[in-house]
Amino acid sequence: MDFLEAIILGLVQGLTEFLPISSSAHLRILGDVAGWGDPGATFTAITQLGTETAVLIYFWKDITRIIGKWFRSLGSSGGKRSAGVQKGDPDVRMGWLIIIGTVPIVLAGFFLQDLVRGALRSLWIVAVVLIVFGILLWLADWLGRKTKELDHLSYRDGILIGLAQMLALIPGVSRSGASISAGLALGYTRTSAARFAFLLAVPAVFGSGLYELYTALSCTPEEDPLCGQGYGMAETIVATVVAFAVGYAIIAFLMRYLSKGSFLPFVIYRLALGGTLIVLLATGVLQP
Repeated sequence: MDFLEAIILGLVQGLTEFLPISSSAHLRILGDVAGWGDPGATFTAITQLGTETAVLIYFWKDITRIIGKWFRSLGSSGGKRSAGVQKGDPDVRMGWLIIIGTVPIVLAGFFLQDLVRGALRSLWIVAVVLIVFGILLWLADWLGRKTKELDHLSYRDGILIGLAQMLALIPGVSRSGASISAGLALGYTRTSAARFAFLLAVPAVFGSGLYELYTALSCTPEEDPLCGQGYGMAETIVATVVAFAVGYAIIAFLMRYLSKGSFLPFVIYRLALGGTLIVLLATGVLQP
């Protein structure tokens, strides 16, 4: 992989990570279409560190407030809350919901790692998943009541959205798309569903990305025949920086857009991309 390829892949990662169209699917497809090969799950996970850093910066006030109140709530005693933290505080609840909602994807990622790195990266699966989850997003956006705000997020709903996020391990699902679809189906507004989806992704993506980074830096060809193949650390860092810059702009755009717009354009795009991919696979232009 050269630096031009890395810049292009970083650009695609940043453009697609937060839109409900699946960044992993786009990196997988682009690698084959351009003749570069599959960038791999490790490259994808590390570049996601860039886009999640964009989330940290964009939602910095929310994140620091939630973390601060959550830690202060742990110091409560005798049934009384710490100074500035009331019983049932929505930020404290949000902190717990992000922790609890992260557990499903962590467990699935650990126990299904070989499947995620192997069979699930088939382009046939990517194509079908793009279409199926595109339809689910459309139904959730169309039928959802869109009346609840994040202050009303319950533990049940947080766990259900966390289970939906777990499906993002399958390329083509989209981490934001799965979480947002669940939020919409449960009656939350578009902006509330998107905001929680972005916040919920932070621990899981950083955990996965840092683990993959450690693995990439510490592995040896004797332990892993694929070690060092397919990408270089310098190129991956460049892609990660590009993904951060573009990702930040996309978050700002999407949050403004969702205050008035629907998810229909993204649904149409998913269906068109999935359909095109099926045609290319069926005609032998692309290999799964």
